[in-house]
Amino acid sequence: MKRIAIVGPIPRDHIVTHQGDLIQKWGCVTHPVIALSVMAGDRIEIFPVSHVRRVDLDNVTEVFKGYQGVDLSQVTSKNDQGDIISLRFVDVNNRLERQTGFMDPILPEDVEPLIGCDVFVFIPISDYEISLDTLKFLKKKSRNSVIIFDAHGPTTACLFNGERMRKFWVDRDQWLPYIDVLKMNIEEAQASWFKKEYERQDFSTEISEAEMREFASHCLDQGVKCVYITMDSRGCMVYFRQRGKLVEQMVPAVKVAQVIDTTGCGDSFAGGIGFGLLQDPKDYIQAVRYGNALGALRTQGKTFAVFKSLEETNKLIQETYF
Repeated sequence: MKRIAIVGPIPRDHIVTHQGDLIQKWGCVTHPVIALSVMAGDRIEIFPVSHVRRVDLDNVTEVFKGYQGVDLSQVTSKNDQGDIISLRFVDVNNRLERQTGFMDPILPEDVEPLIGCDVFVFIPISDYEISLDTLKFLKKKSRNSVIIFDAHGPTTACLFNGERMRKFWVDRDQWLPYIDVLKMNIEEAQASWFKKEYERQDFSTEISEAEMREFASHCLDQGVKCVYITMDSRGCMVYFRQRGKLVEQMVPAVKVAQVIDTTGCGDSFAGGIGFGLLQDPKDYIQAVRYGNALGALRTQGKTFAVFKSLEETNKLIQETYF
């Protein structure tokens, strides 16, 4: 049976949506783990890898109760640290964030029991949560695994007052050789492809298509096999090389009638990519279709009931792309 690990925090989220609704739930890793379980839980093994507070461990365990295929052996509370996050959406896609609890980093010993896992999906939400040594360890010890990495972590800093802010991924090139698939949104791409010096910093305009292509080519030169850059409701740009030539393709988003809550969409998207590459590690286009489908489903409600079976998800993909 194929195995997939979802690595990152399980934060206690306090969310005020763009419609003013209050939602309190467990976030990040929970979204893709439960999405994958609902979709294919009896066909794959799913391993969340996370650190939580001792006081939260029983409640976190309860969240996953009844979901097939989920192994919680790597959700631990040894150091009694876990993320606590407040999110206030100012519109559908943008939010103000504050962090008051901090998960201790995921280290090589946390993933060592999962050596040989087919796919690792790393979804850090802050820059300290995944150790670079962890990726180096997996590259050396688990060479046939696909390592997917979300740039949300290294482009997000937590300030002394708890405020969470975008930052440059200054040490980017130290990470790229240990990443197979790099996933990010367009704002994170802008924070990952920067000049060496600035006369002034003006990020009011989006990174251009030419700059995204240049950035993706740089990543591929460093050893990354595929770069995904999500562009909100437009879809996702996909970059990879085929027979030495750059392939650049926009894969449109799965359309939804109404967006209710976008929390966890990026995490769900990453889980969908992971599922797609679990089926075929080189079919980057089909993988992003699964990513788009799970991201779109995540927007459709406030609970995990939004996710669908594999048959229903495949039907959604078929209706959208074929």
